[in-house]
Amino acid sequence: MDNLTTVEPLSAPPNYVDQIETVIASMAAEDSAMVNRSGASVLWKFRYGTVEVFVQLTGSTDEDTLTVWSPVLPLPAKDEAALFRELLTLNWLATFEAHFAIAENGVVVVATRTVAELSPGEISRAITLVASIADEQDESLLARFGQGS
Repeated sequence: MDNLTTVEPLSAPPNYVDQIETVIASMAAEDSAMVNRSGASVLWKFRYGTVEVFVQLTGSTDEDTLTVWSPVLPLPAKDEAALFRELLTLNWLATFEAHFAIAENGVVVVATRTVAELSPGEISRAITLVASIADEQDESLLARFGQGS
């Protein structure tokens, strides 16, 4: 009996896809969620309030990434200097782990990180932050800086 050692059970790798889909199911407007799978990469899109939110998981290794983004304003915009000053000011303390950025000719709210040691709480927080900030800011930014205004 002296030769027996305690063996810890092998832990299964986290199922990030299930965790992301649970968060999206709790937030998405009815029948708005879509998913596209390409190899290890998965891309979701759903509607939250007045915005579309995208969630991309590139895989499940430590080097892969979780990126959440939501377009809030197309560019070019009116008074871009004032717009960019406002976005930088908001980035200072109002966006937490998310931030405003420019992508594909528009202003987006984005959060990204590697999946190394990614917890379900961090997944939920990233998706919730991006969706909430985008939904809170999009109409105001469009009214003040949008070309159509």
